[in-house]
Amino acid sequence: MALLLTSSLEILMGVLLLLLALFLRKNARKFHDDRIPVEWPILGMLPGLFQEVHRIHDRCVEVFTASGGTFLFKGPRLARLDMLATADPANIHYIMSSNFHNFPKGPLFLKMFDFLGGGIFNSDYDDWRFQRKLARLLLTHRRFNRFLAKTSFDKVENGLIPILEMTAARGSVVDLQDVFQRLTFDTTCTLVTGYDPGCLSPSMPDVPFSKAMDDAEEAVFLRHVVPESVWRFERWVGIGPERKLKEACRVLDSVIGRYIAMKREALGERNVNKGGGGGGEEKEGGVDLLTSYLLQDDETMENVGLTNPDDKFLRDTILNLMIAGRDTTSSALTWFIWLVSNHPDIQTKIRDELESVLPVDEKKQESRKWHIFKADELNKLTYLHAAMCESLRLYPPVPFEHKEAAKPDILPSGHKVDPNVKVLISLYAMGRMEFIWGEDCSKFKPERWISEKGTIKHEPSYKFMAFNAGPRTCLGKEVAFTQMKVVASAIIHNYEIETVKGHNVEPNCSIILYMKHGFKVKVSRRSIDRSNCKLEHKTVV
Repeated sequence: MALLLTSSLEILMGVLLLLLALFLRKNARKFHDDRIPVEWPILGMLPGLFQEVHRIHDRCVEVFTASGGTFLFKGPRLARLDMLATADPANIHYIMSSNFHNFPKGPLFLKMFDFLGGGIFNSDYDDWRFQRKLARLLLTHRRFNRFLAKTSFDKVENGLIPILEMTAARGSVVDLQDVFQRLTFDTTCTLVTGYDPGCLSPSMPDVPFSKAMDDAEEAVFLRHVVPESVWRFERWVGIGPERKLKEACRVLDSVIGRYIAMKREALGERNVNKGGGGGGEEKEGGVDLLTSYLLQDDETMENVGLTNPDDKFLRDTILNLMIAGRDTTSSALTWFIWLVSNHPDIQTKIRDELESVLPVDEKKQESRKWHIFKADELNKLTYLHAAMCESLRLYPPVPFEHKEAAKPDILPSGHKVDPNVKVLISLYAMGRMEFIWGEDCSKFKPERWISEKGTIKHEPSYKFMAFNAGPRTCLGKEVAFTQMKVVASAIIHNYEIETVKGHNVEPNCSIILYMKHGFKVKVSRRSIDRSNCKLEHKTVV
């Protein structure tokens, strides 16, 4: 009898546990914060990641908001996809600055970004320090800065303005993101190699080099969310994104190799110690970076710890600089013009500031004169600079930063990290954290960058990471601002930009934060009658 009773109780207990399990499964969302990914047996949180990958940036905002700024993503067992994701400034300061040496790019980063070769983005320790020292020397030289100012102005005058004029005259729709990509591709290629590929022209030609860069970046993004074994298999078999990456690298190597050969030949024919071929002559115009690299003397190279650059070094350097210049600047311009054009009050303040630096003879004219601003006219414009910082806060061109711990460590938040766990910093989510920027964190508000004295307010880089932070702070920060200001001021001062009705604006899923569907707009010419301060805009016919 006792045995029968025991057996009955065990059966009853088993039935109750089964019913409880079914109930919990059916009602899991009632007991689980929807903002936190569900961890499944064996697969970890990967199913949820695939389900939300199309909105990965906003998903990060939700997760960080629910978790307090730091979250451990558990990948499938044995797949090495565990990631400690963070938007906590204390953690970021620790990783990027105070304990910088324990958080290099790491071997997995090198595998994921192998198409960049041994360039400055992939390098660590002494190799990185040597390359950075030489890049800083060249980027801050007055020869390059003269070339930067001239190239930026010329490309706006002879490339951008004709496209906008044609679009306005026809009343047609243009993808401004595509225009910016072409503009910054031409500009960056000219600044880096001395050769203008002519990507930005009324015919809008296909440029294999630019497409190859896009394909490479897409494949690298997918490597972040797919187990290494999968993408390594795809690369071995030659299928999927890995096949596109291989073909892209072939194009990149071919084009860059041709530029290097042309430059060596041009310099050899001229038998000079300064200047650059193919549009990079020094004179009053400055000089391109490839020429500068090739003309460095042995003593300079020895001082920075590098030997004379061979073609492999030049290939990797050019590609790293091209990606840094083309992608980040065009992304930043796209989001900035979209934000400004959709905030009329902010647009008016920028226009008023631009009017303040017009030449005196133009200010006295009753009708507005068409004007392209030079870099030195824009340097002291506080509100324009603040608006750009605010745009970069909300839409950082590089939305993620990837690190690995060389040795086991503990972050200020108390989270443990070891070499088997990737550390992922979401710059996009950082700009939308209330505990960092306040309750109005999602608002486009340039005033948050202006001090009571009317100057630009400094924010620490571990809070505002658009240009990275710590020892790896971007060397091209001033270059980017110069290009952005020359382009943006010409558009805002001379034109009205209207987003096409019904056009869906949302971030894409890539290592560069572009608009998924482009930026489709209509363009019209602005005119101002200063005699009665009346502002008008019209389509050119």
